[in-house]
Amino acid sequence: MASGALFVGWGEPVHGREKAALEIFNTSMEYWGRLQADGKIESFDVALLEPHGSDLGGFVLIRGTREQIDTLQHDEEWRRLIAAVRLRVEGVGAVDAIVDERLLAEIGYYQDAVSEIS
Repeated sequence: MASGALFVGWGEPVHGREKAALEIFNTSMEYWGRLQADGKIESFDVALLEPHGSDLGGFVLIRGTREQIDTLQHDEEWRRLIAAVRLRVEGVGAVDAIVDERLLAEIGYYQDAVSEIS
């Protein structure tokens, strides 16, 4: 079970770069699939969001060990891919996500903090 995760969200394609945005999306899907096949991540889930009045248009949740996620974020190929995506898509962001066992621990920390002020 994954002990780490990375949430990567994005918005709309840069106006005039819609074709390039679609191409980099496909490149990204291939990249994440290769990472999974090579055992560099455990899995990934991609979602496109229906229009909802926010700038978040879709996301990928990449799961792996905390070490895998840390290594990924410092990998040159990853950094180059993110740079290429940012030139084609608005609002690209990546943030560590808390999942699985770590989620239960974080909720416990929050419950402890609440009990201190209640």
